[in-house]
Amino acid sequence: MEQIKTRSKIEAKYKWDLKAIYSSETEVLNALNEIEEQTKELVSYKGKIMQDSATLYAFYQLHDQLSRLLEKVGIYVLLYLDEDTTNSDAQALKMKVMHLLERVGEETSFIGPEMLKTPYTVVEQYLKENPKLELYRFDLEKVYRFQKYTLTEREEEIIAMASNALDTPDEVFTHLDNADVHYGKIRNEENQEVELTNENYSVYIESKNREVRKNAFETLYHYWEGIKNTVSATLKGQIKATLFQSKVHHYNSSLEASLYDDNISLSVYHNLIDTVHKNLDKMYDFMEFKKHMLGLEELHMYDIYVDVVAEENKTYSYEEAKEIILEALKPLGEQYVMDLKKGLESGWVDVYPTQNKKSGAYCTASYETHPYVLLNYYGRLGSVSTAAHELGHAMHYYYSIKHQPSVYYSYPIFSAEIASTVNEVLLNEYMYQHAESKNEKIIILTKFLSNVRATIYRQTMFAEFEMLMHEKEANGVPLTEKEFSNTYYELNRLYYGDGVVSDDLIRYEWERIPHFYTPFYVYKYATGLSAALAIASKILAGDTKTRDKYLQFLSSGDSNYPLELLKEVGVDMTTPAPIEEALHLFDVKLQELKELCGY
Repeated sequence: MEQIKTRSKIEAKYKWDLKAIYSSETEVLNALNEIEEQTKELVSYKGKIMQDSATLYAFYQLHDQLSRLLEKVGIYVLLYLDEDTTNSDAQALKMKVMHLLERVGEETSFIGPEMLKTPYTVVEQYLKENPKLELYRFDLEKVYRFQKYTLTEREEEIIAMASNALDTPDEVFTHLDNADVHYGKIRNEENQEVELTNENYSVYIESKNREVRKNAFETLYHYWEGIKNTVSATLKGQIKATLFQSKVHHYNSSLEASLYDDNISLSVYHNLIDTVHKNLDKMYDFMEFKKHMLGLEELHMYDIYVDVVAEENKTYSYEEAKEIILEALKPLGEQYVMDLKKGLESGWVDVYPTQNKKSGAYCTASYETHPYVLLNYYGRLGSVSTAAHELGHAMHYYYSIKHQPSVYYSYPIFSAEIASTVNEVLLNEYMYQHAESKNEKIIILTKFLSNVRATIYRQTMFAEFEMLMHEKEANGVPLTEKEFSNTYYELNRLYYGDGVVSDDLIRYEWERIPHFYTPFYVYKYATGLSAALAIASKILAGDTKTRDKYLQFLSSGDSNYPLELLKEVGVDMTTPAPIEEALHLFDVKLQELKELCGY
């Protein structure tokens, strides 16, 4: 594996262009001053937001303007620091911005409580009187949904003042996982000593050399075992903060509070877990097939990521990956492909891993910017798939910004994972249809099955772990390291079955999952893939009506609740059907793979 480069050694065309947001720190500081002034103006509306329809409209206009500026500054400092998480100047600038955001939150915390003092019948009258307010009808409806969970102005102000402190567990874990983590060294396939990192672990855990992947697995998890008490205290802090927020706002549970914003019922979450439990036999069958194909007497946790046949270390340059992705997404139409190609040439993507760059991959945007994609591209098929995934998010942002007013452009995460996984499904089908050999077809089909394993089965396991730990905290069960680790270990045994050896070190895997610091996020990967498979299957079958409705979905942002937007595309996530169909397809593809392998 190549030595990770410094950022200065990467060509400009492979780095995102932050100058498109702000060209200097001076511009950022000027924007902060502008935020101060706009906040003062917004606060001047205190006590009179709802006095008449004209004032309410003027308030909304100013609120939109301030929100857009806050997002733009927030995006800039996030991206700037993620280029190098050890950059003290970037850290200082981010802290300055976060401090200002916290203060803005405190000073504007009166808004919700003040608005909700006015009966909704008055709002309806204002909507009739002032046609300009119609733009904000859905947003007003969403505000009034929270009426029974909104506290007094002073109480909301106090909670806003505490928000920065309540975010500390996430900040601690981010620094630990990205800047302070040092796993040590292992030997690669060529018997060379290499530093194990978050980025290259995904390569070594897929190695055909069992000693390499075992060593990578044990080295990584011994590290997490060594800091298990620190991480358990950190995650416990996050869970306590989430429970505090839910209890103080009078929700019945942290889960209910987390789902309420998107208008997702508890039944959707529980339905996912229950449906996956009923289909664990398919997961066990896949693991048994892997064990047979790998010729192993025992299948360990460090064996489940390796392909069943040799991949011959096939890699794709980033330029090749872009062309493959553009070809694979042609079923979405010529305009989609043209828009994506333009984005790829316009500084959207930060491609390669560099020293101290944030690990993983993500996409973000603000209404005032184009989408920004962070990758740590290493050339394997999985890296191509990750790029397609994040570009799905980027196009979702692009179309929502293009077609929605600022108040509705920012789609919820529940919808986000659908756009990204549709791209992955289309890419996988393209790669399968263009495979040059039987061996390559086997690899691609295995990748599809592994993706369902990782995205539906594994993320549902994460979701169940998260739900259980939040419930334990609410019920007064002490969240010790053993409670975290034992609960996780037993779930791992359930989801992978007796056909897989649940190595003792896997009990520490929960420690390295960053999404646990965004409570009740992970289930959306599973629901997203289930919905994406339903949509992509119809598009691949030539259903242009579904394709057009899907493109409309990408352009809808937050203009309606996600479950309602999905129903318009023909997917009803309030029923078990999409999850059952996805896992049925998993089984069909597994039987197809068995036939290819002569199993």
